[in-house]
Amino acid sequence: MKKSIFQYSLLLFAFACCLSGYSQTITFREYLNNVKNNNIRYLVEKYNVDIADADIQAAKVFPDPELSLSATDNQQETLKMGYSFDAALDYTLELGGKRKARIRLAQSQKALADAQLEDFFRNLRADAVIQYSDVLKQKQLLDISASSYYQMKRLADADSIRFKLGEITETDAMQSKLEANSMWNELEQNRADYKNAMVELSVYQGDKNFTDIDSVSGELTYSKHEYNLSSLIIEAQNNRADLQAALLSKDVSAKTLQLARANRAIDLGLTIGATHNTIVKNEIAPAPAFTGVTAGISIPLKFSNSNKGEIKAAQYAVKQSEVVYDAVEMQISKEVIQAYHNYVSACLQVEQFRAKLLSDAETILRNKTYGYQRGETTLLDVLNARRTYNDIYRNYCETLYNSMVSLIELERACGIWDVEL
Repeated sequence: MKKSIFQYSLLLFAFACCLSGYSQTITFREYLNNVKNNNIRYLVEKYNVDIADADIQAAKVFPDPELSLSATDNQQETLKMGYSFDAALDYTLELGGKRKARIRLAQSQKALADAQLEDFFRNLRADAVIQYSDVLKQKQLLDISASSYYQMKRLADADSIRFKLGEITETDAMQSKLEANSMWNELEQNRADYKNAMVELSVYQGDKNFTDIDSVSGELTYSKHEYNLSSLIIEAQNNRADLQAALLSKDVSAKTLQLARANRAIDLGLTIGATHNTIVKNEIAPAPAFTGVTAGISIPLKFSNSNKGEIKAAQYAVKQSEVVYDAVEMQISKEVIQAYHNYVSACLQVEQFRAKLLSDAETILRNKTYGYQRGETTLLDVLNARRTYNDIYRNYCETLYNSMVSLIELERACGIWDVEL
């Protein structure tokens, strides 16, 4: 009895799996979370921050002392002059604040790496959302092709029956069948485009196995946002991580100059040592065993300071970073203005489609198809209406997609995030 219940449960589970078809649908939120956690390029960029952290630790290190040991045989076997043993400890004392300058430079480079990582993710997120929007567009185009094909297939099947009944000519029946086969080719091409777009989603999510995702949630939507161009430019200058990175790059150049100046200071060499000599048993000049202690300071002669090439290079780098900051600021303003104009234009195009074109094309197609079934119009009229409807609807999908992309690009340019699919 228990065995029968277990087998029955397995059959039910298998039947449920067959019904579900192992379909996997990913939501927009899940997709973005996967991009943030698993994108390969983003993981690579994160290592730059870890490297910068390690560089801070490396900058804090002090110079290592040096221990030297030596032994001397003063011809003990022949002259009985004994042995001597030497030990010395050398240490370089850095002056001029070199260690502090190294630490400050490493900290500035860490802050720059953080800003660059944030800017990288800003662009990655925008590109990932554009790809998700492209999948939604391909999905919609696939639905259009499927709907057109099945409608044309039904019309071709009906024409085949009408031909047998003598209501239409064989040419019309062949023409409708030919159009249905042509639409099937378009359907398969749209299906391939949709699957290829889904593969790109796997790449953004870091899926090395390219696991098949059957579908994505959401659809291309249109909602017009009212923006003030001047406010957008100010907001972009306040939010953009690349402008912050350019500012931090100026700080890195200034810290590099400080380190170059600190490196021109002398470093003192400190030495302390001891020498032990054993008993000298030579008959002419005998001597007792003794231990001597030495201490000293070495002062380098910095003739190399006459060469100011390193200082000049650092000074030019500071001036260059200031110009780069101005260039990035100008680039941001340009991107915001262009993205704003593209978004306004895309919104106007979508509104034109939604106002009249779509409804008119659908009405014409429906009337032509009904008239053909009643013998009032020709097959050519139906095919022309179908092509017009398909072209308009595909153009509408492209325009809707462009409006979504223009909104994403505008938000990318402004450094803000408010996209929902």
